[in-house]
Amino acid sequence: MNDATRGVPASELSDEELESQGKRAHETRNWVFLHGSAEQFAHHTARMLELEREYVHRYPKRTWQGSGGAATDIAQTAASWRETVRAVIAQLEALVELPDPQTPSAAAAGDPVRAFLQRMADNGGRLNKLEAHRAREVGLDPAVRADLYKSDPQLVATEGTDRVLTDAGRARLAGDQ
Repeated sequence: MNDATRGVPASELSDEELESQGKRAHETRNWVFLHGSAEQFAHHTARMLELEREYVHRYPKRTWQGSGGAATDIAQTAASWRETVRAVIAQLEALVELPDPQTPSAAAAGDPVRAFLQRMADNGGRLNKLEAHRAREVGLDPAVRADLYKSDPQLVATEGTDRVLTDAGRARLAGDQ
């Protein structure tokens, strides 16, 4: 992953940006865990930890480390961090060892574009941009998904954070039935 996709380094963020991005990372954690790809989960984890490290560096007294339950000497703090990091590593390794559940259904395997458009139609004709990335579940290649936005006529459009089924997309679905 290159620096352009990682965002501004946490150390270069203003205090307000650091707090805002940290809050957003925690708000989106559950969605990424449940619906994101392995790459999205890994990126989100790395970014969240980077933001947290920077926050602890700037404001150690605002976190659990500065509260009554935190270790006060450096050896206790280091031991606590080691234990925490080991627990996180164990959790991530357990996730990596899970079987890959992303096998497209038999219906989707026949025509993943139709399956994706149908998923949009079934959801009122729109999906959040993060939900649209789940197109892999129907076997739709990311490059093919991107072509849906660029085709003439356009089958899927962007409206803010939503991805919307166009009239041409609905016609494609109707023509396939």
